[in-house]
Amino acid sequence: MRIAVTGSIATDHLMTFPGRFSEQLLADRLDRVSLSFLADNLEVRRGGVAANIAFGLGVLGLRPVLVGAVGADFEPYRVRLKDHGVDTDSVRVSESLHTARFVCTTDRAQNQIATFYAGAMAEAREIDLREVAARTGRLELVLVSPDDPEAMLRHTRACRDLGIPFAADPSQQLARLDGEQVRELVDGARFLFTNEYETALLLERTGWPEEEVLRRVGTWVTTHGEAGARIRGEGRDPLSVPAVEVPAVVDPTGVGDAFRAGFLAGTLWGVPERCAAQLGCAVAATVLASVGTQEYRLHRDSLLDRIRTTYGVGCTATLVTRLRGLT
Repeated sequence: MRIAVTGSIATDHLMTFPGRFSEQLLADRLDRVSLSFLADNLEVRRGGVAANIAFGLGVLGLRPVLVGAVGADFEPYRVRLKDHGVDTDSVRVSESLHTARFVCTTDRAQNQIATFYAGAMAEAREIDLREVAARTGRLELVLVSPDDPEAMLRHTRACRDLGIPFAADPSQQLARLDGEQVRELVDGARFLFTNEYETALLLERTGWPEEEVLRRVGTWVTTHGEAGARIRGEGRDPLSVPAVEVPAVVDPTGVGDAFRAGFLAGTLWGVPERCAAQLGCAVAATVLASVGTQEYRLHRDSLLDRIRTTYGVGCTATLVTRLRGLT
């Protein structure tokens, strides 16, 4: 069961602001914003959407193939990913650009202001997915997550040409993509991932009503933060899965990536969608309780206990055999 995860690989610079951004914004001065927020602390962490998802899949016992572009400064990051079960041999190393940077400040209400520097990610368009498939053997699924826009389109086209099922996760890049590009990325996807805001933006970009999106994808998975996740498909009733409660949220960065890792792991294992979504929510809750997107650890008993406490025993028997690799 091989999955390739394409997308951004980055270093995260995470800061916290003790106040609220909303208290610093003046409604009649939004055309000339000039603000500086004094942060309390700085955490430098490894991140990037594709790397975060691949890390989660690796920790859960799969061996995902990470596909993206980085700078020469990537080597320590590569070693750590490999140590956690990620195949990094299809990562392109730029000769001139740094690995991408994500700089994010979170206020006390968990609102975030962030900037992303693409750097070497711009070279991801040079990666040929055919070469990845030839090296790794048959791929069960390719996740196309936020990346250089041309790379996202190229990978999607390659999946269609090679007959490899793909999942569309345009998320942050919806702001950069035009309607024709979004339609091309989504059409024919086995899975489509969005959050609540991205759902509205995707509909605006494509010009499609929800019914048309559902007609063109296999399964549409939408995350709703504290409200959990909703799974839809054409001609079937929606499935809603509540989130796992976290008593003290530490850092929301990377929570959506963690959900995707859990959900996709369950899907590749062949468990029911409800169980896959419950696993995704449990992994997401684990990330919420730690700083950084890849600093968490998954323990079988605590993960199953989160699922059992929130959802009952229904899926635990199905998942326990799949989580035997966790301590």
